[in-house]
Parts: sequence; structure tokens; C-alpha cells
Amino acid sequence: MRLGSGWAGVARRTLGRHTLLRHTIAAVVAVAALAVLTDAVSPYRDLQIAHMGYILCAAAGLTVLTGLGGQISLGHGAFMAIGAYTTALVLNHWAWPLAAVLIAAVAVTAVAGFIVGVAAARLHGPYLAGATLALAVGLPGLVSYEPVTGLLGGQNGLSVSPSPPPLALGETFPLERWQAWISCLCAVIVMWLLANLTHSRLGRSLPATRDDEIAAALSGIRVARVRIITSVVAAACAGLGGALLAVVTTLAAPGAFPLTLSLQLVAAVVLGGLGSLAGAVWGSVILVLVPNWASNPDVTSHLPHNVASNLPALVFGVVLIVVTLLFPRGMQGGFRWVGRQVRDRLTQRSG
Repeated sequence: MRLGSGWAGVARRTLGRHTLLRHTIAAVVAVAALAVLTDAVSPYRDLQIAHMGYILCAAAGLTVLTGLGGQISLGHGAFMAIGAYTTALVLNHWAWPLAAVLIAAVAVTAVAGFIVGVAAARLHGPYLAGATLALAVGLPGLVSYEPVTGLLGGQNGLSVSPSPPPLALGETFPLERWQAWISCLCAVIVMWLLANLTHSRLGRSLPATRDDEIAAALSGIRVARVRIITSVVAAACAGLGGALLAVVTTLAAPGAFPLTLSLQLVAAVVLGGLGSLAGAVWGSVILVLVPNWASNPDVTSHLPHNVASNLPALVFGVVLIVVTLLFPRGMQGGFRWVGRQVRDRLTQRSG
């Protein structure tokens, strides 16, 4: 027993000191668990998991930007649109491998994030929120601008050919499961990168720039540089989410990126817990499952049309209010509080 306890203690201390190792093990476990899950559920559930994956990519980047960096962004839906349209254009004009297409979408969106970050480096609070809000409202409308309508497809958007599963997986391998694998793998990679970023020197400087930028500048932190880098990272994550959205839904259209998408991403981050990457997971799950459940015909069949059409937004709003009131730190904060309470009770009983 002592030997087992000793090895367990050594393992805990080793993982506590080696952040990269700890995050890598967690990523491998997550990939294995998702592979088992997607194999066990129906194609419809696989499609839902794929939706959760690309929402998580965007929500995780927004968690770092807003939760840790304190930069309120209401324009993440616009960055997702850039990633989706880049994916559609590359796939429709060049026969690139899917991995190269996703990298191209991330690169293009990162450039857009750099431009926005430079412009908004000295903005904060409601001023930054207003600037990003204008981006979310105005950018999707550019598809109706006559010089680019033919290129971007106007209001109808651009169709994207589905990326078929590799032949090595078998001719009958479900497309939905393959899409879930792609989306989940990208989400795990994003979470792994962001988890390590938040434990880096840059990540440790984010709370300082959020809490007091003057004190941060006096301590040697380049506030503008940190904000620009964070904007680039968050935009790149949103671009990857938009690229995966185009791959999963096989469409890049302005109707997929309304202002409500940007607001829902912010709500998902708040629901899960500001500044918590694990909270972004919970927020993404709720953002996909709750509106889907509320729009289920079994739920809405006996309701008037006007009520049924607005029920998903209503239910999501109620969930947001209830979670915020019960757990001001979000769901992840609530889980931690419950865990502490259980641990204290067990300690008292054992004592």
C-alpha cells in the first residue's frame, strides 16, 4: 500500500511540475475517449459532436481573449465567417488536402485578427466591444457587395464538397463519424495549444494586462503587444472553427454567421466560466444541445408557431440566467465548488 501511495505521489508531483506532459496525457485520453464515444452513438449524435467541436475551437479562443485577457469581443462570428469562406474558396478552386485547407483558413484569419488587433490595441471595455460588434454586423454583409458577389456567392453562399473518409477506414465508414473525428481532433489540438499558452510567460501576463494595464506596463509588460498576440490567437481559433463549420455543414453562407452567433459564443464562455478552458467545453456542449432539444418536434409540436420558433433562444436564455445566478463563476466554477464541498465532507468523516 505504501509502495502504491509512493508511486501515486511521485506521479502527481511529476505531472504537477511538467505542464506539457500533463496536458499531452490529457489530450491523448480525450482523443481516445472521443473515438470510443463517436463509435458508440448514432450518426445524428456524431454530427452533434462535430458541431460541438467547431464551437469549442471558437469558444476556447474567446476564453483566452476575454476571460484571461479582459478584451470583450463581440465579433468572433465574423472571424468564423472568414475561416469558412477561405475553406470554401480553397476547396472549390484547388485540390488541396484537408489539413492544408484548414491551415490556410487559420493563417488567413490570423492575419485578419492581427489587423483588428492592431486597430483595437488601445481600446478596451465598451469601446472594444463596439468595434468588434461593428465587425460582426458589417463583415457578413460584404457578400452582397457587387464586385465580390460572384466570388463569394452572394446571399446563397458557397457550397463545399464533403471531405470523404479515407479508404483505409473502409468504404462503409460513416461520413458523420469522420466529420466528428476531424472536428474533435482539431478541438483537442486547440485546447492543448491554449492550455500550454496560458501557462507560458505570455499567458501569465494576460491577467496583469486585464486587471491594471498601467501597472502591467510599469512592470515591463508590453500591453499592446500582448493584446495583439492574443487577438491573433483568438481569431485563428475562430477561423479554424469556421473552417470546420464549412466542412461539416458543406456550406459557407452569410446566414450561418449572424450577430447572434457572436453573442452565443460569449454566452457559452460565460456559462462555462470566464477564463476556464474546461468551462469552454461545458459552454459549447450547452450551446449545441439546449437549442437542439428545444427545437425538437416532440417538444414544439403542441406549441404555436411563433412560440416554437423562439423557444430555443428562450430556453438558452433561461439556462444562462439560472447558471449565472447559481454559479457566478460558471459551470466549471460550480463543479469545483461542489468538489470542494464533497472533499471537505469526506475529510470530516474520516477525521
